[in-house]
Amino acid sequence: MRSPAPVERSSVPPRPARITAVDTYDVRFPTSRELDGSDAMNPDPDYSAAYVVLRTDAADGHEGHGFAFTIGRGNDVQVAAIRALGDHVVGRSADELCADPSLLNRDLTGDSQLRWLGPEKGVMHMAVGAVVNALWDLAAKRAGKPLWRLLAEADPAWLVRQIDFRHLTDALTPEEALALLRRGREGAEERTALLLERGYPAYTTSPGWLGYDDDKLTRLAAQAVADGFRQIKLKVGADLDDDLRRCRAARAAVGPDVRIAIDANQRWDVDEAIRWTRALAAFDPYWIEEPTSPDDILGHAAIRRAVAPVKVATGEHAQNRIVFKQLLQAGSVDIVQIDAARVGGVPENLAILLLAAKYGVPVCPHAGGVGLCELVQHLSMFDYVALTGTTEDRVIEYVDHLHDHFLDPVVIRDGHYTAPLAPGFSAAVRPESLARYTYPDGDFWAADPDTQKNKDKDKDKERAV
Repeated sequence: MRSPAPVERSSVPPRPARITAVDTYDVRFPTSRELDGSDAMNPDPDYSAAYVVLRTDAADGHEGHGFAFTIGRGNDVQVAAIRALGDHVVGRSADELCADPSLLNRDLTGDSQLRWLGPEKGVMHMAVGAVVNALWDLAAKRAGKPLWRLLAEADPAWLVRQIDFRHLTDALTPEEALALLRRGREGAEERTALLLERGYPAYTTSPGWLGYDDDKLTRLAAQAVADGFRQIKLKVGADLDDDLRRCRAARAAVGPDVRIAIDANQRWDVDEAIRWTRALAAFDPYWIEEPTSPDDILGHAAIRRAVAPVKVATGEHAQNRIVFKQLLQAGSVDIVQIDAARVGGVPENLAILLLAAKYGVPVCPHAGGVGLCELVQHLSMFDYVALTGTTEDRVIEYVDHLHDHFLDPVVIRDGHYTAPLAPGFSAAVRPESLARYTYPDGDFWAADPDTQKNKDKDKDKERAV
C-alpha cells in the first residue's frame, strides 16, 4: 500500500499585520445648549473629539482608537492635523509598532517640517497625541489587557525606553526614572487587588459649571455628596460677586468636611488671581486651578506663595513635558494636572508622572471633556499600582457627560472610578454615536437648521473663491 503523498507546506512565513488606514472623524456633541462645560473663558462649549481609528489587516480584527479633545470648531483644524500624519503610519507593521510604540512616537515628533509648526506644542502635538494614543489602545487590545494593567505589568526598562528624555535630564534622567519604576513595582500585586476592589478616588465638576443657576448648583452639589464624592469643583472668574454667592451656596450644600476646588480657567493676571483667590478663601477652597496663563511658570509660583494655604493646580493646558518640568523646578504648583489628550500621548504623560513622582507632587488629572475620563483613569491607576503606590491627596476629575457614547464607559461607584477590565484604552466611540454626531452630515447635525445654514454659507464662500 502506498503511503499518502506528503502535504506541501509553504516555506513563506505569514505576512505580518499592517496598518491599512488612518480614518478620521469630526465628532461634535451639542453640550452648549444646556451650558454643560461652561466656564469663565469658554461660555458655550460643544464637547468634541477629533477622532482617529487605526485600521489593520490583522486576523484578530483589532483597531486602535484615539482622539484630541476640542470644544467645537477647533475640530476643523485638529482633524486636518491628524490626517497630515497618516503617511507616517499607513503600511507599517502593526506587530512591530505594538511591540515598541516609541518607534512611531519618535517618527511623528521628529518630522522636521511638521515639527516646525510646534515644536511639540499646539494643534500638531495634540494630533500626535491622538495617533500615539490610538496605537497604545491597539497594543493593549492585542495584549488582551486594559492599558493601566499593560503599563503596570510592563518591564520598567521597556517603559523607560518609551519616553523621550530630551530637555528633561536636568530634572529627571533615564536612570532615575528606572529606579522609580523598579521601586514602584514593589507591592504592585497587592495594590492591583485593592484597586479592583475599591477603585480610584474621584471628584466631580458636574455641579459647578458657570452657566448653571444656584438652584441647579446646590441640587447637584448635594447629590454629589450623597453619591460618595468627597470633593467637588466650581468654575469661577467671571464676576466676583457671583463667585462669592455661588461658593457660599456650595459650601452650605456640602458642609464643612467636603473639599471644594475652584477653577478660573486661565482668566486672571497674576495680581488679580491673588486678590480674587484671597476673596474666596473664606469658603476654604482646596485648590485654585489655572489661575493664570498655563505658560506663566513664574506667575504660578508668585500666586502659590501669596494664596497659601490654598493650593495651586494646573496642567490641563500645559503643552508638553518641558512646561511641567519647569513648573516643578520652580515650585509653582501643589497639584499637577495631566490631560490624556493634550500632550503627545501615553509616553509623554509617563514622563510627566515620573517627574511629579520625583518631586513628590500629587497628580490629579483633568478630565472635563468628552472621553477624557475614559482615558485618564488608566494613567492614574498605573501611577498608583506601579509608580507612587498611593492615592493620598490624589483624585481624578469626573464629569457626568457623554459616557454613554463609549463602548467601555467609566463606571463610578461610591465616588470612585471602577478599574476598567476590557482590553484597550477605553477610547472607542459607539458606531451609532459616530453616525449621529459626526459633523456636519451625521443624523443629528443634518437635522439641525443652524448647521445647514452654516453649510450653505460655506458653499457660498467656496463659490466666491
